[in-house]
Amino acid sequence: MNRQGLLLAVLRVSGIGMLFALFFVFCPFEWMVRINALLALEELVYTPVISYLIRTLSAMYAILGGLLLFVSTDVDRYAKLIRFLGGIGIGAGAGIIVLDAVLGLPIIWTVSEGPMTIGLGAIMLWTCRDTCDAANTEAT
Repeated sequence: MNRQGLLLAVLRVSGIGMLFALFFVFCPFEWMVRINALLALEELVYTPVISYLIRTLSAMYAILGGLLLFVSTDVDRYAKLIRFLGGIGIGAGAGIIVLDAVLGLPIIWTVSEGPMTIGLGAIMLWTCRDTCDAANTEAT
């Protein structure tokens, strides 16, 4: 598989995966409480703000998933955006690692979520490098 094929695969698989977050925009809060208990986290208590934060974060993941699918339709055209998203992914992944650790989330969560986000960003930057350089050269 060449770089562009890897980029397409990463964008599409990640995009589809993130779209699954749309489920939590609409799922009953009681289901979230059960999932939280299965993860052996502290009790999840309903408040309007907690429900709002869960649902809007889930919506943002779904929107990002849709965006990744969209840019995968023309990686040459959206190369600069892909590079930008890759850079954001690396920075956000580092922040997520720190946040997860500070919040005391389960270690499996801390060692997977942030590093996967960094990895996604790095793959986007690496696989888009030649395409982005070509797009930048044409623009000048």
